Amino acid sequence: MKYRLLGRTGVWVSEIALGTMTFGGKDHPVYSTHGALGQQDVDRLVGTALDAGINFIDTADVYADGESEELLGRALGPRRRDVLLATKLIAPVGPGPNDHGLTRLHVMRALEDSLRRLGTDYIDLYQIHNYDHLTPLEETLSALDDAVRQGKVRYIGCSNLTAWQISKALGISALHGQAKFVANQTYYSLLSRDAEQELVPMAEDAGMSLTVWQPLVGGFLTGKFDRGGATTEPDSRRARNGFDFVPFDEDKGFKVLDVLRAVAARHEVSPARVAIAWLLAQRAVTSVIVGARKLEQLIDNIAAGDLTLTEHDLAELDEVSRPPTAYPHWIQQWFAPTRTPAANQA
Repeated sequence: MKYRLLGRTGVWVSEIALGTMTFGGKDHPVYSTHGALGQQDVDRLVGTALDAGINFIDTADVYADGESEELLGRALGPRRRDVLLATKLIAPVGPGPNDHGLTRLHVMRALEDSLRRLGTDYIDLYQIHNYDHLTPLEETLSALDDAVRQGKVRYIGCSNLTAWQISKALGISALHGQAKFVANQTYYSLLSRDAEQELVPMAEDAGMSLTVWQPLVGGFLTGKFDRGGATTEPDSRRARNGFDFVPFDEDKGFKVLDVLRAVAARHEVSPARVAIAWLLAQRAVTSVIVGARKLEQLIDNIAAGDLTLTEHDLAELDEVSRPPTAYPHWIQQWFAPTRTPAANQA
């Protein structure tokens, strides 16, 4: 396992992180289709991940209404110190009007509940799961800073925010001398390279870690689906519920998949392994979060860290997946190379 720095913290995290959305939720109306793994399966996956060198595990209070955190906490047991444990908050975790959001009230409640479910007295990386349009960032960041000062949280981060929202938050934290976001968790894949427009350069400029979720686009990039809906894995989440959590152009998706399969065949590995290795080769990416229902899926995903794609592989994948450049980036690219001294200038 290889390790990369978590922003500018000096902390090393594994480039493959374990996601836990498949943990729990057997009778849940939503999470029952994500995996619904019980304690025995969770113990096996977590143990395999730790034995492989993974030291970065991500969960959220909303996953299976908190059951994911409970199962993970029990699975870690005495190995809690071996991991950088990350969880998230914002989504509804109860029926009350204040059981969600990023108010000071909910941040403090959610943190205490996550600590209890995880069976720990501190969270290594506490992340806001989305943007709260009703709560001022100043209130949220002040509450998170208090949690850091109390020793209940080591570092804070964010997920699913725009670059301007993150930049504004960093400015507020700097102004008040508060703990600042050190990590951003974002959706990024061969089928959605939107992050390259603003989030990747922002992360590089701010020295933030970039962690990727949904690298396989709900299983589409495993290569187990064909045009017309045929699949070699009928028990997969995508096949069972027909729900695409992340939107993408299916026609383009299959064009990308054709190239992905060709690259995978050259290396004699799975398309999933190539898709993850491609992300690990991109600018600013610190870790790629992989989730699994089956042990063999996790083992194959972990092996992506040992796959080095050639320049030819990367060029082929870039060409088939590259999105059009959005404004104002295209016009800035026109002028970027011209700011050099004139050759014959006196």
